[in-house]
Amino acid sequence: MLYIVLVLVLAALGLLVTALITASSLWAWVSIGLSVLAGLILVADWLRRRRRAAEPAAEPAESAESAETPADVEQTTLMPSSGDLGDPAEVPEPVTEEPADEETEPGEEATPADDIAVLADLEDEVVVVDEHPRYHLTTCPWLGSRNRIPIGVGEARQLGFTPCARCTPDATLVAAHR
Repeated sequence: MLYIVLVLVLAALGLLVTALITASSLWAWVSIGLSVLAGLILVADWLRRRRRAAEPAAEPAESAESAETPADVEQTTLMPSSGDLGDPAEVPEPVTEEPADEETEPGEEATPADDIAVLADLEDEVVVVDEHPRYHLTTCPWLGSRNRIPIGVGEARQLGFTPCARCTPDATLVAAHR
């Protein structure tokens, strides 16, 4: 689309120069017509892009389901077939969860749907860390000496950040708002 507009604008410029050299008003009117046509194409392209950008936000679940067909999804075997359990002496030790340290990424806080609606309208400030997916309260112990970027909680959610499970910013902000 933009290439067509570029060609039309260049043609209009050429016709305008021709109109000035030949002193013919016909070329000037054709130049104006091409310019108006280029403007209309730009507006139509802007409207089309705006509509296309609004569609995925309205239907994220349907587009994700329609993109993956059963043939595209590869199944992973989680349990061995019967008889393939191996030697009981070779059973690995159960993995115990280590206490969370300051280097590992904190988990995501589970937020009820009615709280999400309240958070969307809030302008309270939270902080994010570059290259990390969570947003935090300024008092979060995970932040330590990391560089913090202040941002509104509603904007953080719109940008795809999720709440930290350690400092529970959603529960804290919703409780303070209520």
